[in-house]
Amino acid sequence: MASLQCLMCLNLCPHQPAARLHGFRQRRSTTTRLIFRVKCESRGSSYVDEAATGNEKKLKILVAGGGIAGLVFGLAAKRSGFDVKVFEKDLTAVKGEGMERGPIQLLSSALGLLEAIDKDVAREIMGAGHVTGDRNCGLADGRSGEWFVKFDFLTPAIVKGIPITQMICRMELQRLLLNAVGEDVVINNSKVVDFVDDADKVTVFLDNGQQYEGDLLIGADGLRSTVRSKLFGAHEPNYSNFICYTGVAEFDPQHLPHFGYKVFLGRNQFFVAADIGKGRLQWYAFVKEARQSPVSSAGNKNMLVERYGDWCNEVVNIIRRTQENMIIRRPIYDTDMMDTWGRGRVILLGDAAHAMLPNLGQGGSIAIEDCYWLMVELQNLAQTRPMSDITSDDLASAFRRFEKKRMFRVRTVHTICRMASVMTSVYQSYLDIGPLPLFKEWSMRVKHPGLLITNQLLQIALPKFMDWVIAGQE
Repeated sequence: MASLQCLMCLNLCPHQPAARLHGFRQRRSTTTRLIFRVKCESRGSSYVDEAATGNEKKLKILVAGGGIAGLVFGLAAKRSGFDVKVFEKDLTAVKGEGMERGPIQLLSSALGLLEAIDKDVAREIMGAGHVTGDRNCGLADGRSGEWFVKFDFLTPAIVKGIPITQMICRMELQRLLLNAVGEDVVINNSKVVDFVDDADKVTVFLDNGQQYEGDLLIGADGLRSTVRSKLFGAHEPNYSNFICYTGVAEFDPQHLPHFGYKVFLGRNQFFVAADIGKGRLQWYAFVKEARQSPVSSAGNKNMLVERYGDWCNEVVNIIRRTQENMIIRRPIYDTDMMDTWGRGRVILLGDAAHAMLPNLGQGGSIAIEDCYWLMVELQNLAQTRPMSDITSDDLASAFRRFEKKRMFRVRTVHTICRMASVMTSVYQSYLDIGPLPLFKEWSMRVKHPGLLITNQLLQIALPKFMDWVIAGQE
């Protein structure tokens, strides 16, 4: 009967693209019959609600890290009926991280998968965010402000029936996720410092001396992941050669620049601005500097005004409209891609597996995709046999299928983010002709021949790449 209801819903539902996306498979009990309640809605409660009876053994999942990846995976595991614990060293640090890192971009692909995991939570998240994908987004020249290429964030979302790309405060996103996962699942003041992977279980050791046993361990403990180091040896993140200065500029809404997300390119520096609502623009100035370069004695704001002084008025005005004490400075890192993200009963997610540069705003969305597709593999595994019969080899095979599903997409986005940073080292938009100030205005009108070629390539390749990223995986 449940199968017939599902089939009828998929065939008759006017929101069919969303129905295909909400394809979380149901876990089959070997001892009792499952009860399915299927709802066909465009928004509201979860698309599929499953209730099970009996004393079936649950898959016990341990998650190291309570950032975005850890919380989203914890929510997915909880909604799937698994027994999950999330260990976070300091929830105040998790919430406060948003003060330093600013809002986060959630692509349509990630929002659609959040809907599949928990439609109510996704609705709360979208209610707290600010849609940017319905306006001009793309790349522009820093000196002139002219667009190179615009990305269509709207059409892929409409075609697939998923929400439109938006920006949301990182702290608010994590607060909503934390509330949804629950304090009974997230254990505060508990950093995972070691683990032992045995044939029939994995044991984690916390910095407070406690230990927990589970069927598998998820390493979602970020850029400097302890789980990754224990799995694959000590590693140091790669310094990108860029320092990021970030702040929020206040505008009269009537005079706010008319774009959702705009990346201004220049030689050895670039500037990203995004509309975050209520007359505010979040911006990121990426400047090529040595990691240990001294902080400007004149202050970050004055230094940036001077550094970007010959850029377009859009950029300079954004910096000028930001208070000095609201500008934060931090070095930017990523990690090298690996051929595998796990061993035995242990697997990495998000930044712990593949930290990427933030210049295209992809990291958070890619981490959410990781969580969804790993949960799909675990649900598939749970369908095949009782929990008590699942072995370490079974989990390892599920992890390899997850990697096969995700590796090409993640590696491609990771590579493009690096290429975008490298490109600034050779970027030159206009010919600088003549030694005198007299020539500056004239030289601005003469576009560099290399830029003309690059512009054509960008207009062909980048929109297709962004369509692929925004739409997500089937």
